[in-house]
Amino acid sequence: MARIIPDGWREVAVTGAAQREIETLAMLAERLPAEYSVYHAVHWTNLERGFAAFGEIDFVVVGPAGNLLLIEQKSGFLEESAEGLVKHYAGRTKRVAVQMSRSAAALRGKLGRRPGCADTVIDSLLYCPDYRVRHPETAGVVAERIVDASRREQLPAVIARLLPRDEAWPDGAVDAREVHRFLRDIIQLESDVSALLGRARDMVTRISGGLAHWARQIECSPHRLRVSGTAGSGKTQLALAEYRAAIDAGKRPLYVCFNRPLADHFAAIAPVGSDGQGLACTFHMLCERIVRAHGEIPDFAVPDAFARLEVRAAQLPPTDAFRFDCVIVDEGQDFSEAWRDLVLCLARADARLLWLEDPLQNLYGRPPVALPGWVGLRANGNYRSPRGVVRMLQGLLPEADQPAVEALSPFESGEVEILTYADPAGMLQQVKEAIRQCYSAGFRKPDVAIVSYHGRENSHLMRHDRIGANTLRSFSGRYDLLGQPIFSAGDLLLESVYRFKGQAAPAVIFAEIDFTTLDDRALRKLFVGTTRAMMKLVLVISETAAQQLLERIDTA
Repeated sequence: MARIIPDGWREVAVTGAAQREIETLAMLAERLPAEYSVYHAVHWTNLERGFAAFGEIDFVVVGPAGNLLLIEQKSGFLEESAEGLVKHYAGRTKRVAVQMSRSAAALRGKLGRRPGCADTVIDSLLYCPDYRVRHPETAGVVAERIVDASRREQLPAVIARLLPRDEAWPDGAVDAREVHRFLRDIIQLESDVSALLGRARDMVTRISGGLAHWARQIECSPHRLRVSGTAGSGKTQLALAEYRAAIDAGKRPLYVCFNRPLADHFAAIAPVGSDGQGLACTFHMLCERIVRAHGEIPDFAVPDAFARLEVRAAQLPPTDAFRFDCVIVDEGQDFSEAWRDLVLCLARADARLLWLEDPLQNLYGRPPVALPGWVGLRANGNYRSPRGVVRMLQGLLPEADQPAVEALSPFESGEVEILTYADPAGMLQQVKEAIRQCYSAGFRKPDVAIVSYHGRENSHLMRHDRIGANTLRSFSGRYDLLGQPIFSAGDLLLESVYRFKGQAAPAVIFAEIDFTTLDDRALRKLFVGTTRAMMKLVLVISETAAQQLLERIDTA
């Protein structure tokens, strides 16, 4: 099977000319031998650039010896004129032979200036899968270099004939490795990745939204549904669907979770409704609201302030302002039974109750709460994390604890990058290298999140406000007068694995991973941190921890 560069092309839904080129890639991937590589930009380039990787060139095939075949694909109808084959576009007409000649000359000139590439042989081929050329002698392209609809299935064989396996160059004439580096360099990934990210988010949202659809079709009276869903299974979308349905029906929903960043995120994307109609907050924010509603002001300066707050909120009778028609508990694995009782007592008798949890994201070691009589539902499919990430986790997690996580993301995105370090200075250097890798792959600063394996108090990384030329934006531990978290000024988000739980980023650098034993707690932290990535994951891990991690994967 030929190597297709870049990957991700099978998973992206496209139409029109791009769809025809995706079909061509599938044929080349399946029927060309492994010694061949095909460079393309079908899903990485926008419509204005015609889905072409290099000017008018749709595909560049690299043979075993480093020689090139440029393929221009013309889908749809072509016109055979006195000047050769012509393709009509909206508002303009292009001569096929001129396009091919100009593109080949430009590429040849660039290769000639590259050490090790100057003698690379470049050939060209026209592929028109929908049109049969009636007069190849006047097409402007050598007949042997045209693959039309009449011999569409012969394309791989024609490529193999033009790029034979046994062709060799004099020593030093052509360096195939340099040819590949050259082609990778001139694919403009930065703007293209941005376009792909939008499609990735849309696609993941669409397919993971299945849980929100069929979970809400379950009928039970009273409505008590407990969902054990893995990371990326669509729990947040289910919570949003329930919350939105209550708002639309003129009812009062309550969304409660443990993690403050998750509560802030949910409150930002949830429908507002009328004044006081819905409430989205953390458990302790809810306790504070209850206490203040009774005219009491919590003192957070005293020892055990939050424990005292919990006890006092449970002692106070709920008022009408804290009666809800729909109660949604998220991050249920982080709740105690006392917390459960306090939240559920705020539900009206006929309220819809939804409990969302993921036992693998239990970072605080709390035992699961009992919910007798509730309907249970499992969702083991991870739609968010790249399949390479889930494959790694499948090799780490003991299946005896719960069913294996399924890799259902539409994106492969390669394997997980692992960078090791021996000391804090080495860790900082490897984080810097991880940032460089993310930028080189085309991710921008807002797409990248650095997640520390440690909490804010124990993180060496969070003592820094910059790494190289990159300034860091991290939580200061303080809140403003409106209760919003205060972050330091910086370009790259830096969060702890505890605070970033429930969130995600296109590219995640999971750093400061350091443990002496790969025990249950370490596995859960690894699971939470790695599943935050949507497209790219880089692990910055100590040498000792990396050895245990790789041994566990190898023996799985």
